[in-house]
Amino acid sequence: MENEMITEPLRLEGRELKPPLIIAGPCSAESEEQVLLTAKSLAAGGIKIFRAGIWKPRTRPGSFEGIGSIGFPWLQRVKEETGMAVAIEVATAQHVNEALKYGIDIVWVGARTTANPFAVQEVAEALRGANIPVFIKNPINPDLELWVGAFERLNRAGVRQLGAIHRGFSSLNGSIYRNQPLWEIPVRFKEMFPEIPMINDPSHISGKRALVFQVARKALTLGFDGLIIESHCDPDSALSDKDQQVKPDDLIGSLSQLMREINDIAEDEDVEELEELRNRIDSCDHDLLVTLVNRMMVSEKIGKYKKKKKMSVVQNSRYNEVLESRLKEGKGIGLSEDFVEGLFKYIHQESVNRQREE
Repeated sequence: MENEMITEPLRLEGRELKPPLIIAGPCSAESEEQVLLTAKSLAAGGIKIFRAGIWKPRTRPGSFEGIGSIGFPWLQRVKEETGMAVAIEVATAQHVNEALKYGIDIVWVGARTTANPFAVQEVAEALRGANIPVFIKNPINPDLELWVGAFERLNRAGVRQLGAIHRGFSSLNGSIYRNQPLWEIPVRFKEMFPEIPMINDPSHISGKRALVFQVARKALTLGFDGLIIESHCDPDSALSDKDQQVKPDDLIGSLSQLMREINDIAEDEDVEELEELRNRIDSCDHDLLVTLVNRMMVSEKIGKYKKKKKMSVVQNSRYNEVLESRLKEGKGIGLSEDFVEGLFKYIHQESVNRQREE
């Protein structure tokens, strides 16, 4: 795989964009009032780049697919009245042409488009000669080469200001997340292309506003260069992705606290190693809790099956079989039998409790 590309630093109006790069705004531009109210609230909190979906690729027809081109004058008003730069997603040559026509400052290629090399090539050709930052989201499936290939297509078309957006990956397995983060993939991308800024999309990974800043924190502790977060003046009334959008004031408050935490860790050299180890513990604990949630979701499905088949919730032979297997496996990787037995005793009891609730 070729690891060299000709890139330049991201710039807006001649000024280089320095990390942490924060982009925020609604999933979709829905009305002029909604766009301006959200933008002004974010600008008051110090956000410099406003995002809003003009066209929205939806899984099935009949869903809200974006307001379309009539939303561009609203974004122009955002620039005029707040001084913010504006960013949108593009998926076709027509999208690119209209974005450039209306002075959009930043565009990004969405996950569904990244997965289609023909579509990426069309966008690349339309961007030929354009000197604006272009971000590329990871494809919906965990395919690093496909993601890299999208960058190569744009780079060969002369696009030099390139950035990456990690938004997680679709999965058929039940999970606490809307999209699995699979952090090892963006980390590997950063190792291959350290010159390309990588920002995180915690909104699409989490799918729930309560998890947005947990995901954001992990991304920043992993060295990501910024965040793109969905924010709406009235999330519960949003026409798309309402569950993952946060109010501007909540975003500003949580983001300020998060940045203080990250800066404190970076500035205190005496405890840098300890904090790094603690961050790793926090990350492991977070992954452990997510794994336990996923396990309980499977247990609940088993409970439904047992209820349907009129089976007893407690299956002692199965539990003994599982415990014996886990004790053997745990011993093989250095865990004591007492610890493993105690751990799975509590896990089993929680599973039984959940199955009895079904």
